[in-house]
Amino acid sequence: MRRALTGRGWTKTTFDIKKIINNVEREAISHEIDHVKTWPDAGTIALEIEWNNKDPFFDRDLENMKRLHAEGAISVGVIITRSSTLQAGLRSAVLRFAQENEIWSFEALLKHGVTPTPRQQREIQVRADRSGNFAEAWSSFFVGDKFGESTTHWRKLQDRVRRGVGNPCPLLLIGLSLEVISFSGGSLSLDALDL
Repeated sequence: MRRALTGRGWTKTTFDIKKIINNVEREAISHEIDHVKTWPDAGTIALEIEWNNKDPFFDRDLENMKRLHAEGAISVGVIITRSSTLQAGLRSAVLRFAQENEIWSFEALLKHGVTPTPRQQREIQVRADRSGNFAEAWSSFFVGDKFGESTTHWRKLQDRVRRGVGNPCPLLLIGLSLEVISFSGGSLSLDALDL
């Protein structure tokens, strides 16, 4: 998604805001936004993708958009993240991927470019020994370890917006649903979005 946006002219941009009083710079702050696009007659949109960061990144993004909007640098802020259905359905999607691709061992994971750390291998092996099913053990551990409750997803974003974080910047919030996941060529990917 990041490459597709960049290819369509959504560039990483650093906004520098400086306060100068009587020719003396009193304050300077910069905000980096991953994807920005400007239409000369319509305005500027700042877009961030928060797929799997720690949830305080939402605070940073929303506050940056609020400041940039207040300064007239952007017209609208957009945040894309995992929807509630995607958050809830990740475990079953990853398990389906593992089963369809016959991931029954660490060696099979390597064929798909996945190399768990020694700690992760120990945890997965304990689960696999307990359940007798490597695919279930790996998918359960992978999703819990990588996409836990304290990461960026729809509910965490909604909590902040309800509290007014980012207000009064106009926001477009996009939650990618479970249906955007596809399996192609033995890899798990997101269907292309037309942005």
